[in-house]
Amino acid sequence: MTSKKVTAVFREDPDSALVAATKNGENQAFEFLVKRYEARTFSVAFRITRNREDAQDVVQQSFHNAFAHLDSFQEKSSFSTWLTRIVINEGLMCLRRNRSRKEISLDDGKSEPEELFAAEIPDRAKDPAEIYEQRENERILCEAMNQLSAEFRTVVCLRLEERTVSETAEILGLGIGTLKARLFRARQKLRVLFTRTREFRGDRGCER
Repeated sequence: MTSKKVTAVFREDPDSALVAATKNGENQAFEFLVKRYEARTFSVAFRITRNREDAQDVVQQSFHNAFAHLDSFQEKSSFSTWLTRIVINEGLMCLRRNRSRKEISLDDGKSEPEELFAAEIPDRAKDPAEIYEQRENERILCEAMNQLSAEFRTVVCLRLEERTVSETAEILGLGIGTLKARLFRARQKLRVLFTRTREFRGDRGCER
């Protein structure tokens, strides 16, 4: 089979087939898994670390770990779930290593609200004031997210990735009830932080 035909086959293969092929020595199959999940894993890593360079390092290390330990993957869960668990662990390890680092400001050019949250493309028919309000709320939400603990931020991030409750619980190794309780507390905390940040920005605006 030519390289072009192999590439075509791998492109259409489900994750399970690509995993099996990689275990059998077809390293090219793993490259397709990387391409398939590169954007999603970066999104998860970026939301946890809040830093582009750290997120890139987390993604690179996560794929390296996944490839190195693929033989231990028993496929009791999907490859996507297994990989996301690795990314989260690497992201949290990165946070612990950088715990002493100053909290990243949203204005330093490293954290972009559009990457933290899939922002809706502004409707050109909207009033400019409405568009500004939407963007401002996104920035405030990002600031509030940055203030959440890693535990709460992780569970919120996975839900923002549109993971189901059961899949999120599986990734985090939690029971459904425990996950729902943690998500409830995280949303409560996020709501308080959002309101506080919005009021603080409003006060600063009045001082100008």
